[in-house]
Amino acid sequence: MRLADIDLLDPLTFRTGPPHQLFAQLRAEAPVHLHHRADGPPFWVLTRHQDVVRVARDPLSFSSARNGAFLDEQPAAVRQGPEQTTLVNLDPPEHTRLRALVGRSFTPSAVGTLTRRVRTLCTLTLDRVAERGECDFVRDIAAELSLAVLAEIVGFPDSDDRRRVHRLATLLGDPMEQAFPDVTMRATMELFEFAHDLAAWRSREPGDDLVSVLTMAREGDALTSRQFELFFLLLATAGHLTTQYLISGAMLALFEHPAQWVRLVDEPGLLETGVEEMLRWVSPVMQFQRTATRDVEIGGQRIAEGDRVVPYYVAANRDETVFAEPDRFDLRRPENHHVSFGGGGPHHCLGNNLARLEARVLFEELARRMPDLEPAGPPDLLGSTFVNGIRSMPVRFTPTRPLRLRPRN
Repeated sequence: MRLADIDLLDPLTFRTGPPHQLFAQLRAEAPVHLHHRADGPPFWVLTRHQDVVRVARDPLSFSSARNGAFLDEQPAAVRQGPEQTTLVNLDPPEHTRLRALVGRSFTPSAVGTLTRRVRTLCTLTLDRVAERGECDFVRDIAAELSLAVLAEIVGFPDSDDRRRVHRLATLLGDPMEQAFPDVTMRATMELFEFAHDLAAWRSREPGDDLVSVLTMAREGDALTSRQFELFFLLLATAGHLTTQYLISGAMLALFEHPAQWVRLVDEPGLLETGVEEMLRWVSPVMQFQRTATRDVEIGGQRIAEGDRVVPYYVAANRDETVFAEPDRFDLRRPENHHVSFGGGGPHHCLGNNLARLEARVLFEELARRMPDLEPAGPPDLLGSTFVNGIRSMPVRFTPTRPLRLRPRN
């Protein structure tokens, strides 16, 4: 294909998943490629690992706040000044301050204490479908577990609340719904309302969850009401949905590489490296936008101050100079330097430790409890230009009785 004909803003380009052949062509012919668009300014597409990492780790030269981190316009409610924007659209030092306030619940040690509870939630999730012998993997397993863990951390245990948050987050994450701006705006405002009510409840009845910690913070450390609402929006989308996409995409990869699934069933310890390969292969968030704050050079190409630059993590994760046989899904892959969490720097994914834990525990339990798990129909892919996700994926397995036992550590 001619470089001028590549359109990374057209959902049809992503209708069968990330266009890895096009990204390979770009890495070979134009690793720093100026992509034009009819409805807005052009942007530079970065497809090499080294360039993606460089931009991620240089926030002084590449701003998330100027023009925002999204190629597409965001609802007005999330782009009106420093107090009206999410963490992904902020630069240091404001980003650093807010991230420090919420980041204590996502450190390796904090997440490590959740291992037993995550396994319990995983057991309950699989128990709900065990006797049926079939289910929708996305809705009944990936989304259910991801949302249950989020609810545990944040502190909204009611199942009706969980279904409400999932419904609203799905509206915001599905490109079919994004064609209706009024729908996504209403979903955004309803999530804000839910977050506001949740914070008010926890301020009256605090627990040991993240919301209680944030609402009880000292005045100098406290988030404003709008900052908390925006943080909750980020948790519901970037936290919940991307983990759902990771788990679903990893299961699809195992279906497409059945020898790897057999190997995992025989040797669950493979998940030590296997989870990293799942992250590399799926790359749930495919790109974010940055804006150059000064004239710079990337890969021999001059980038002018004010130019928009878009690192494609999904492309960098198949860079032939970094990954041997990058188009091979290998749970044993050593030294997996993927950039699925952003490639380092201040915007490195806050929930990376939790996402790893959820994936490891779930696939351990799936390999143990449902070793004959197989597809029962084709997956319905999102076809998004931003996230690599699956809308639904029917599966079947041998029915079993729920465990109803104390899960292993």
